[in-house]
Amino acid sequence: QVQLVEAGGGLVLAGGSLRLSCTVSGSTFSIKAMGWYRQAPGKQRELVADISQSGSTNYADSAKGRFTISRDNAKNTVYLEMNSLNPEDTAVYYCNCKAGRWSVNYWGQGTQVTVSS
Repeated sequence: QVQLVEAGGGLVLAGGSLRLSCTVSGSTFSIKAMGWYRQAPGKQRELVADISQSGSTNYADSAKGRFTISRDNAKNTVYLEMNSLNPEDTAVYYCNCKAGRWSVNYWGQGTQVTVSS
C-alpha cells in the first residue's frame, strides 16, 4: 500500500507563486510515475504535470512555462512549483503516483489552491 500526503496549498494573489509538495509512504520501492492533477468546481479532474522515475516530464498546455514539476526519489517526494498564477488555476490539487507491478493509481487527499484577482 501507498499513502500520499500533500502540503503547500493556500490563497494567493494573481501573479503570485505557490509550491506544492507530496510525500509518499508505504511501499515506496514500487513507485513509478508521479504527478499532479487538479479539479475545479463543476469540472473534471485534469492532469497538470507528471514525471517519470527517470525524470522525464509532461505538462498540460495550461501549465507549460509557468509550472515546474520535480521529484526527490530519496525523499519519495514530488513537488509542483507554480508561478504566474491566475484565477483559472483555482482548484483542488491532487497528488498521484503509480506504483506496483500493475501501475495502480494512488491519490492524495487534495489541497486547495485559490488564486484571487
